[in-house]
Amino acid sequence: MQLGKKSLSSLADLRALRERRQGCPVSRSRGQQGLAFTMAGGRPHLKRSFSIIPCFVFVESVLLGIVVLLAYRLEFTDTFPVHTQGFFCYDSAYAKPYPGPEAASRAPPALIYALVTAGPTLTILLGELARAFFPAPPSASPVSGESTIVSGACCRFSPPLRRLVRFLGVYSFGLFTTTIFANAGQVVTGNPTPHFLSVCRPNYTALGCPPPSPDRPGPDRFVTDQSACAGSPSLVAAARRAFPCKDAALCAYAVTYTAMYVTLVFRVKGSRLVKPSLCLALLCPAFLVGVVRVAEYRNHWSDVLAGFLTGAAIATFLVTCVVHNFQSRPHSGRRLSPWEDLSQAPTMDSPLEKNPRPPGRIRHRHGSPHPSRRTVPAVAT
Repeated sequence: MQLGKKSLSSLADLRALRERRQGCPVSRSRGQQGLAFTMAGGRPHLKRSFSIIPCFVFVESVLLGIVVLLAYRLEFTDTFPVHTQGFFCYDSAYAKPYPGPEAASRAPPALIYALVTAGPTLTILLGELARAFFPAPPSASPVSGESTIVSGACCRFSPPLRRLVRFLGVYSFGLFTTTIFANAGQVVTGNPTPHFLSVCRPNYTALGCPPPSPDRPGPDRFVTDQSACAGSPSLVAAARRAFPCKDAALCAYAVTYTAMYVTLVFRVKGSRLVKPSLCLALLCPAFLVGVVRVAEYRNHWSDVLAGFLTGAAIATFLVTCVVHNFQSRPHSGRRLSPWEDLSQAPTMDSPLEKNPRPPGRIRHRHGSPHPSRRTVPAVAT
């Protein structure tokens, strides 16, 4: 009876090895499937780390604070003066009427800042809560989830908490980085807005600019004098910050980051149009913000397009290279070597291994051993 059990187990092992070589899934019993499910999602994997808290406090928090401070300096102080760019007399591209302060716009900065802060935060929070309370089956995820990190005797960081902090932290970092890029571009270029001449109020007579006539329909003199503007200095400085559009950059960053999160993380069964509809619904406010900026003569189309490209590029870089498409990391955290990776490649059985023969003498047709094909006895070493 024991011999029969051993032979059955050896046959099962040979069958599993053959299926693994041929690339076929190995059939498991219910007990083995339950054990695999427990190891994949039922029982958390623990991992000790004493550097996660110091790294978060002394490295990541410091970097985020530096980015916030730099964004504040560029936005609300005169630490980095705006470049003074010249203009042509009576240039119609900059002679649009003054639309009023930013707070009077149909898309005020307070509303934009609230949307780009609350919208992605709520989306990521709801997505991670749904992922934690309604996990996907082990067969749906090819890579096992993250480990629960234990730091010290009291601090334990579960995978949902780590994912939430990681995604929101990277989003906050990218939001301030987008602000820095947009403000730096405005400070360096100093491109005027469409209503620049309305707030500049230059004295064309003192500047020697003749009025336009049928003989000279276009501008004929380029003014580079820094004291040419007689209007309010604060309004003139604000009118020199047009390229790229900061509001468009922030909206594009928030929309791209959130749309990629919805596309890569959300799982919707039975419909192929739910996620595209959500992404298009997120794109509409950003597009409308750009249209409003152009319609109110606060920015040119080129400024809005540059802002869209800046925000979308930063979001795509962070999602692809920093959070790795919002995917969980394996437990070991170790990449396979090229030789280990080759061992997992599909293999092909050799026809010589189909019917293996036991070691010994090779028999002739009539049953007598072949005279020239005798096996050499093994010598003990």
